[in-house]
Amino acid sequence: MNKNEGNNKRGGSRPNSSRPSSNKPKPAMQKRAQGPKKVKPTTSDATPKKVAKPVNNVPKPLKSDDIRLNKYISNSGVCSRRDADIYIQSGNVKVNNIVITEMGYKVKPGDVVNFDGATLTPERKEYILLNKPKNFTTSNEDNDDYRNVMELVRGATNAKIQPIGRMDKNTTGLLIFTNDTDMVRKFSLPNQKSAKIYQVSLDKNLKFEDLEKISNGVTLDGHKLYVDEISYIEGEAKTEIGLKLRTPNVKVVRAIFESFKYDVLKIDRVAFAGLTKKNLPRGNWRFLTEQEIINLKNV
Repeated sequence: MNKNEGNNKRGGSRPNSSRPSSNKPKPAMQKRAQGPKKVKPTTSDATPKKVAKPVNNVPKPLKSDDIRLNKYISNSGVCSRRDADIYIQSGNVKVNNIVITEMGYKVKPGDVVNFDGATLTPERKEYILLNKPKNFTTSNEDNDDYRNVMELVRGATNAKIQPIGRMDKNTTGLLIFTNDTDMVRKFSLPNQKSAKIYQVSLDKNLKFEDLEKISNGVTLDGHKLYVDEISYIEGEAKTEIGLKLRTPNVKVVRAIFESFKYDVLKIDRVAFAGLTKKNLPRGNWRFLTEQEIINLKNV
């Protein structure tokens, strides 16, 4: 019976299927046709969404103009970010005439910031690299024997820049100037990750045994100073020494050799945190590139 019923179904479907089949496929095709039509609008709706992404991103530049209050104060050159946090917590900072004590508060374009009653105007950050010559110093003391290094970068910018670290009149080489107080503070700390390389000229040949002792570290004023690297300079007399340190204090370089009874005739800083004197003659300066600035901030 199942077979017959199956045959009847098959046999009966042929004559009868021609009529409904002509009708059934039509609605079925219409439904299928409607499917893609509905999908197409969704795809078309999706494309505006893709186009809308830039629209959604349009406010981002505005958001990027927002700046944390402590950074805004630091950019104005009055103090570092860390000190700015203290002033903010103490209630010494106003934004649009309202006292702000909230840490992480963001200043928007057009906001007026008052710091201890004075309106702040943040400067654009400037970074200048100088190949310092002799007879110029970072000291502010008046002396006829030397001049201030600020004379060498005068006219480079109107920003209130200052040198990072100190250099005496006999020390030459790389010196950075900036109005970025955070960077000045960073490279003034005793413990740093960034290395500085010096070429040191001595009054006599450096004994190999003294070179090895220095390479193992030197104790100065009760503090152990570790030397990254020390070596004779290839092709030069053994009075010419290459020294790699992480300390920002140039005086330490002189103190190292003087502790071994050597007189230091000249110190030349040939590298500073990855920066070199390449294409920068003595007495000349240049602005740092954006990538160099990024490297300094991340070092």
